Amino acid sequence: MRRLDHPLLSPSLGVHKTLTSLHFGTPGSGPKVYIQASLHAEELPGMLAAYHLRPLLEAADAQSHIHGEVVLVPMANPVGAAQRLQHQPMGRFELNTGENFNRHYPDFFARISAEVLPALGPDVAANVALVRQAMRRYLDQWTPATELASLRRQLLLLAHDADYVLDLHCDCEAVLHFYCEESCWPQLAPLAHHLQSHAILLAKNSGSSPFDESLSGVWWRLAEALAARGSKAPLPQACLSTTIELRGEAQVEHALAAQDAQAIAAYLRHIGVLRDAPAAAVPAPLCAPTPLAGSETLYAPVPGLVVFAAEPGQQLRAGDLVAEVIDPVEHSAQRVCAGVDGMLYARVRDRYVTTGCELAKIAGAVAFRSGELLGA
Repeated sequence: MRRLDHPLLSPSLGVHKTLTSLHFGTPGSGPKVYIQASLHAEELPGMLAAYHLRPLLEAADAQSHIHGEVVLVPMANPVGAAQRLQHQPMGRFELNTGENFNRHYPDFFARISAEVLPALGPDVAANVALVRQAMRRYLDQWTPATELASLRRQLLLLAHDADYVLDLHCDCEAVLHFYCEESCWPQLAPLAHHLQSHAILLAKNSGSSPFDESLSGVWWRLAEALAARGSKAPLPQACLSTTIELRGEAQVEHALAAQDAQAIAAYLRHIGVLRDAPAAAVPAPLCAPTPLAGSETLYAPVPGLVVFAAEPGQQLRAGDLVAEVIDPVEHSAQRVCAGVDGMLYARVRDRYVTTGCELAKIAGAVAFRSGELLGA
């Protein structure tokens, strides 16, 4: 294992933060897998899963049982991890700008397509290399002006040439679920099944340029542009990326994290990167994929106390009661009901909300939304 420490741009006198990456295997000897935890820095289960995954990778590396390279970033956001306000963690949005740490990554297609599309030819491997070289040139030329931009750039420098990208997050109170671009799903399905995902939310493009889609989206968009030109140049989906929501914020438990680490290791064996043991059979899926555009977010119509009537993982029918919002002053209870059939896969932890606050999310099977599909 090699440990690399990457200094970020200093935001103020006397302040320096560092991003750490752990490298296993031999670059160029096989596929590259990039795994990062807690880009939203208050979402902690991913860090504990990385803690449990590390010794598995160290043992395999020591025995030369890694075919290719695995890069593990066990804490992907030292900027957000340091943010606290009145004793509360503030790891989702950068305090200086208000920007979500997992939005606004570069649109690689817009930046490199004019350069690479005319140069793509009949050789698949050469085409993949050409695209990755163009992505690297863009990152090399990017001079970040803020600490946040330097974090984004460093993460992309570590991940831009990865074949597989696993971004470990969690929700507030939730069952384990996946976000994935449609072009990546078939090859990532075994990972979801090893992790026993209860909901799988697919989108062609969810909007807002989150980290994972910044890396995978360039490939299908270039392929579509080639097809529109009538070009026969082959270009695969050379980066398969997903955001994995490891249940809820409070589920920071050794047993669950060890289970998740073992599931990730099982997937690495499935794709031939980890060769310390035979690949296990892929478990039966717990659910079918549903469109992210079919996910319904329920909001509080009034302020008050939240009393949930439905639990994460519960199957609902349209009209089923999900929560009541209680006004103890007026002695009233406002019912909030499901608008679609589907699984309630996440809900908020807060039990007092103001008008318009999110309450819960239901994975419906029928798309009804368009445009920006992700929350704040």
